[in-house]
Amino acid sequence: MKTLKYFSAVLLIFSFVLSGFAHVAPLGTEKPASSRRSSQILKRSVDLLISGGTIVTMNAKREVIDDGAIAIKNGKIELVGKRTDVLTQVLPKRTINAAGKIIIPGLINGHTHVPMTLFRGIADDLDLQEWLTKYIFPSEAKNVTEPFVRVGTRLGLAEMIRGGTTTYCDMYYFEDAVADETKKAGVRGALGETVIDFPVPDNKTYQEALAYTERFIKKWQNDPLIVPAIAPHAPYTVSGEHLLEARDLSNRLKAPLVIHLAEATSEIDYIQQKHPGMRPIEYVDSIGFLTNRTIAAHVIQANEKELGILKLRGVGIVHNPQSNMKLAAGVAPVPMMLKMDLPVGLGTDGAASNNDLNMWEEMDTAAKLHKVFSGDLKAVTAEQAFEMATIRGARALHLDSLIGSIEVGKRADIDIVDADDLNQIPSFNIYSTLVYSTKANDVRSVIINGRIVMLDRRLLTLNENAIKKDVNAYRKKIIDSFSN
Repeated sequence: MKTLKYFSAVLLIFSFVLSGFAHVAPLGTEKPASSRRSSQILKRSVDLLISGGTIVTMNAKREVIDDGAIAIKNGKIELVGKRTDVLTQVLPKRTINAAGKIIIPGLINGHTHVPMTLFRGIADDLDLQEWLTKYIFPSEAKNVTEPFVRVGTRLGLAEMIRGGTTTYCDMYYFEDAVADETKKAGVRGALGETVIDFPVPDNKTYQEALAYTERFIKKWQNDPLIVPAIAPHAPYTVSGEHLLEARDLSNRLKAPLVIHLAEATSEIDYIQQKHPGMRPIEYVDSIGFLTNRTIAAHVIQANEKELGILKLRGVGIVHNPQSNMKLAAGVAPVPMMLKMDLPVGLGTDGAASNNDLNMWEEMDTAAKLHKVFSGDLKAVTAEQAFEMATIRGARALHLDSLIGSIEVGKRADIDIVDADDLNQIPSFNIYSTLVYSTKANDVRSVIINGRIVMLDRRLLTLNENAIKKDVNAYRKKIIDSFSN
């Protein structure tokens, strides 16, 4: 009996020990309770959080997020969503409170000659050819130097940042200096060195210009902000042979190819004199100039067949409504472009023919101009005009994989815009408010590539007072040049 009790006791103890081992996890697999709680609340570090406000994403679904938030890291958008959801996932180094504001993709100015801000108002109310040949080209010959270009670029950059432009596509001379100033200001630019068939301030021959452009492109390629390009001026200022040399350089270096195209009836006359029966778009296509890297500014004198050519070749188009109106150059067939789903953006052109770099005015004008010209109130809607200044404009520059919408993985180019100014209230439709009511001075803060370049209307990368001083000094020089 005693022996039986003894074995029973041993069996009971052995069973207890085994059951204890059964509840012990393998070494290293079980975390302390405090560690488990930490892992549950672990947040990823981000550089910047934009918290609150209404986010107009311009993604494929055109989502608009009320009380949203955007997390930014290493210049890219890390998270987008409802504020309450995003806040649980991130630990920001810096936060901008955007409650009550509208958060939009940075605006894209698809066509500029940015240093020409120094020629603002120099010659107005003239037709295109008279304006170019009697005033602009001579003024450039007398005044344009690299220091001139730098001052004009800084002025243009400050104006564009103030108005919420985060990317612009430029054509001018000394474009390496334009790129340098643009980089310093923290702005994104697709920057084309102009090549043309007569002596200009930075290069006296076409071959010199090509060599300069090749060096320029190689220097700036792969920069996070600068997209270097070659920019043959127009079919009426560059020969067919030289156009093809520019195309070849673009293809070889995989750089954008920027050009003025079909911008006036005088261009049609010129092309038809040289190439009977052909119009500008037909001509450049016939020589094999057009590629899927081409960015064509204006495209006013174009019919459905010619637009079909541009679509087939993958050409981006930039509509410049205010400049075209001011120069009486005509009205581009934008409603037809939209129906054909062409990549058409908006641009201001240079300040000498506009006379500003205000993309809010271009959106408003684009929507209204085509209504009155066509008699169709739906010809270009507010949403379509806003699209042309953002995601469709990015398509026009062949940059839509990087910019143009607020989506995870894209570059953090973002505007924070007031929503309660007197000119904006009451608001019933977000796109109508943005296009028809919002003004450049409603832009509150601007972020480009994740960097804050304007905060609460204060420029952070440019010295406004120094710019004004330099501009006024050049004004006197330009006036004096007319008497020489």
